[in-house]
Amino acid sequence: MTQPDPSWSADDIVAHLRSVGTPANLAGMARFGINTTSALGIGNSDLRPLARKLKKNHDRSLLLWDSGIREARLMAAFTGEPRKVDIDQCRRWAADFDSWEIVDTVADLFAETPFWRDLIDEFAQDEREFVRRAAFAMLAWSAVHLKKEPDATFLAYLPLIEEHARDPRNFVRKAVNWALRQIGKRSMSLHAPALALAQKLAASSDKTARWIGKDAAKELTDAKQLARLAAAKTRP
Repeated sequence: MTQPDPSWSADDIVAHLRSVGTPANLAGMARFGINTTSALGIGNSDLRPLARKLKKNHDRSLLLWDSGIREARLMAAFTGEPRKVDIDQCRRWAADFDSWEIVDTVADLFAETPFWRDLIDEFAQDEREFVRRAAFAMLAWSAVHLKKEPDATFLAYLPLIEEHARDPRNFVRKAVNWALRQIGKRSMSLHAPALALAQKLAASSDKTARWIGKDAAKELTDAKQLARLAAAKTRP
């Protein structure tokens, strides 16, 4: 097969993925908690460069997702066009979530849509583990990458974090913790309220909330993090 280029169809991409997949990689993926049921055995270090060559294509990304193949779904997320994604597509894809890795990759795409805040609110109230994880993965990603978003947006999400800090499911609690840490590291103005919430959770009688709070407080009081925030505050 020739080298990848933007003219490739979804079928071309799937055929290429099948040709380069390495089943020997599956065991390593499984050790990281990745669902390998539909996997071909290709790491993200190979998929991301391929996605850059193929470039973004909304219609093709829909077909890649519908293949059900792990690597094709990751490529769908990497090459989707957020401005062409509608909220019903997000709901359909969320219904297919079966792995934290897929969730976190798709969350990056969803967080670039114009309605990302609506999705966070909706997904956080969803009882499905991976859908709820998506809400907090989106929140964590947004806190880091949406530089033009006012800090007040993220301050307003601290009550949502507190609300779900007692969800004991592994993939939810880790995402809630992730979102709290990223909000606290976004700016000096957000650091204090995020740390206050972390300390409140750390004192909770609930085991999950206590773990989330202690872990977040540890990172938010790290000297290197504090120095970085202080430097960012004084930067012109």
